Amino acid sequence: MTFDFTRRLCAEALGTFFLVMAVVGSGIMAETLAGGNVALALLCNTIATGAVLFVIITIFIDVSGAHFNPAVSFAMLLRGSLPRGEVLPYMAVQIVGGCLGAIAAHLMFGLDAIQISQHTRTGFGQWLGEFIATFGLVATILGCVRFNVAAIPAAVGLYITSAYWFTSSTSFANPAVTIARAISDTFSGIAPAHVPAFLLAQFVGAAAAVLLFGWLLRPGSESHDS
Repeated sequence: MTFDFTRRLCAEALGTFFLVMAVVGSGIMAETLAGGNVALALLCNTIATGAVLFVIITIFIDVSGAHFNPAVSFAMLLRGSLPRGEVLPYMAVQIVGGCLGAIAAHLMFGLDAIQISQHTRTGFGQWLGEFIATFGLVATILGCVRFNVAAIPAAVGLYITSAYWFTSSTSFANPAVTIARAISDTFSGIAPAHVPAFLLAQFVGAAAAVLLFGWLLRPGSESHDS
C-alpha cells in the first residue's frame, strides 16, 4: 500500500512529535522522581525512549518509512530510497514535529512552553559520541533493510537504548531531536550554541554508515574452487 505525500509528511511529523515528547517528558519525570540520582534518571529516560521508538516505528513504517530523523532521511537520500524533492520536506516536518513535542512535554508538566537550554554538551568526546551513535543507528537500519525489515522497530529501539549508555553524548543521533532539545532547559536539554557541532557529527556519521554499509552489504560475485 502506498500513501500520498501529505500523509507521509503527517506521519513523520507525528512520529517525531511523540519521540521528542517522550524524550523530554520522561526526562522531566525522571529528574523529579530520582531524587538527584542522575544514573537512575538516565535509566528512566532511556527506557521511555527505546520503548516509544519501538511503538512509533511499528505504527508508521509502512506509511512514511518511519524516519523521524533528518540524518536517516539524508541516509535514505544518499542510497536512493528517498527522492531528492522529498528530503527537505521530510526534514522540515521532523524538526517542527520535534519542537512541538518538546513544547507539549513542558506544558504537561507546568513549565514554560519554550525555554533556552543551559546544558553544556560540547567537546571532542561528545562530538565523537554523536558520530558513533548516528553511524550505528544508520548501520542498524541498513542491516535490517537488507536482511530483516520486520526487525527494524525492535532493533532501532534496542540500539538507542544501549547507545544512551555507551556513548559520551547519551546518543541524540537525530538532528530534529537535537534542535528540539535546545528549547528545553530540562534534564534532556542542550545549549543552542552546542547544537551545530552535534548536527555536523550526526550527518557525517550517517554518510559514513551509508558508504561503508553500502559496500559491505552489497552482494558480490562468488568464487568456487575448481
